[in-house]
Amino acid sequence: MTLPLINYAPKSQNVRVAGYEVPGDEQPKVYTTENVLSSGDLGNLIEAAYRQIFFHAFRWDREPILESQLRNGQITVRDFIRGLLLSKTFINSFYEKNSNYRFVEQCVQRVLGRDVYSEREKIAWSIVVATKGYGGFIDELLNSDEYLENFGYDTVPYQRRRNLPGRELGELPFNIKSPRYDRYYRGILGFPQIVWQNEIRRFVPQDKKPKAGDPSIFLNMARSLGSAKGNPTPRVSVGNINIDATVPRR
Repeated sequence: MTLPLINYAPKSQNVRVAGYEVPGDEQPKVYTTENVLSSGDLGNLIEAAYRQIFFHAFRWDREPILESQLRNGQITVRDFIRGLLLSKTFINSFYEKNSNYRFVEQCVQRVLGRDVYSEREKIAWSIVVATKGYGGFIDELLNSDEYLENFGYDTVPYQRRRNLPGRELGELPFNIKSPRYDRYYRGILGFPQIVWQNEIRRFVPQDKKPKAGDPSIFLNMARSLGSAKGNPTPRVSVGNINIDATVPRR
């Protein structure tokens, strides 16, 4: 029997408070098919979807079939987001590398564009993952009223309302605040890695570099010749001299 979603009280987050916003660097850029005028604009929309879900998509991570269907108008942006969430890359990088609670938190951030309200919301969605499975949880998020009201079928999800009143800097992006690997798997993979540099490289301006024929180029060679020592005279022990062989006969 499928359990109903546990009720959780939303708190007054930044995304739920309407206010006057001054456009700036932290203002989210909305990518939607409603204002796509060329194939280049649609390509930017696809890249924005990859950044939102994967943070960065390598060549191996891309979904060419989904991209082709979106370019030909066979699927909507919402269907494209669903395909990315059900891809092998997302399952391997997020679902299999995290607990259900952390996985729920990352999906809410990437799909709904906000932080989770409380631990009760994590528990509620974790029960959905346990009862309806991975795909059922993704469908519940995409079919929720919150997703449809904010993004609909044609808009790529984005982090809503990063600006905070009374602060110079807003909230950190979700991809930086919540990395894809949990602390346990980061330890197994050896993150973070410390690189020790044995040689210290110094920057020398172009006008300070020695030209051809400059004596400073041959300075190290001259020092090596001055410190070179001749072959020492071998010391012969008297006990090793064969007198019968070395002294001539008379």
